[in-house]
Amino acid sequence: MTTIPSAPASENANDGGARHHGEYKVPGGKLVVADFDVVDGLLANVSVSGDFFLEPDEALLEINRALTGLPADAGAADTAAAVEAALPADAVLFGFSADAVAVTVRRALAKATGWADHHWNIIGPSVLPTHVNVALDEVLTEEVGAGRRNPTLRFWDWEEPSVVIGSFQSVRNELHPEGVARHGISVVRRISGGGAMFMEAGNCITYSLYLPQTLVDGISFADSYRFLDAWVMAALEKVGISAFYVPLNDIATEQGKIGGAAQKRLANGGMLHHVTMSYDIDADKMVEVLRIGEEKLSDKGTRSAKKRVDPLRRQTGLARGEIVAAMMEVFTERYAATPSELTEAELDAARRRVADKFGTAEWLHRVP
Repeated sequence: MTTIPSAPASENANDGGARHHGEYKVPGGKLVVADFDVVDGLLANVSVSGDFFLEPDEALLEINRALTGLPADAGAADTAAAVEAALPADAVLFGFSADAVAVTVRRALAKATGWADHHWNIIGPSVLPTHVNVALDEVLTEEVGAGRRNPTLRFWDWEEPSVVIGSFQSVRNELHPEGVARHGISVVRRISGGGAMFMEAGNCITYSLYLPQTLVDGISFADSYRFLDAWVMAALEKVGISAFYVPLNDIATEQGKIGGAAQKRLANGGMLHHVTMSYDIDADKMVEVLRIGEEKLSDKGTRSAKKRVDPLRRQTGLARGEIVAAMMEVFTERYAATPSELTEAELDAARRRVADKFGTAEWLHRVP
């Protein structure tokens, strides 16, 4: 075994007294660990370790040297850039990256957090109007960002047939008005981007994750999707589905797409990550309601929108409630989540938000 020394130690005292320690498990990769002191506002005595692979051996010393002397308040991008610049031209990093090192350093400095740093709550499904479900996403994200609610996973339920369109989608371009009218569809615009969701009672599984942005600090926008849904993949595996992410935001199996994710980051530090997975969608009705053109399908490897709907019921043979229960169980076990409920204050705030925003024509048609 080759021992790689840390960067030279500083003679100055550690600003904070205790040595800083951070860990980060790269999604689909390896564990990265960082230990260091902070001296006069700079990183010192840096030692990066982990179960990753790195060639040549000496590259680890260069990583430690690159981090030594870096300002403790440096951003994730600057930290990653410093590491990248110091790596030898022939360096090979397997199972981690310069970005992963930056995340680990920021976790050690408590500028980034891990799942275990938070007390998680979980709210089971309860039937609410779709407008209220969408408004709750904004209200609860704000509450978590303000520190008034623990980070929370909430499962949706609803009764009325609905289409929830992305924040930047055009109503005119996304919907067939005749189909909307014929099937009594409630059309709602959400705060996150992404595509339209066709939702009837019991035909899909939708959940929202409300979290502080510190949990994804230093993680790229693209990687944050897979990172936040690692528990979902484990839950799907538990019910017999081997799923994977198709960049940017699709969840799929070998049999086809089963869901899609969307995100929204708020100015107060709160973040929304939500997912809808198809359980038993009426594909004929869906294409009568949604305009799904050739351009949308061009990068999906299929000519038919119906072929993209691959319900969880067919792949598992389980009732929708059983799949939701398995998802809640895995999340609870992984993150020591405790049960929670929506408060009357949160529900009242959501209803007011429906009246003032989500239920208005101005919001729905802000992109005509």
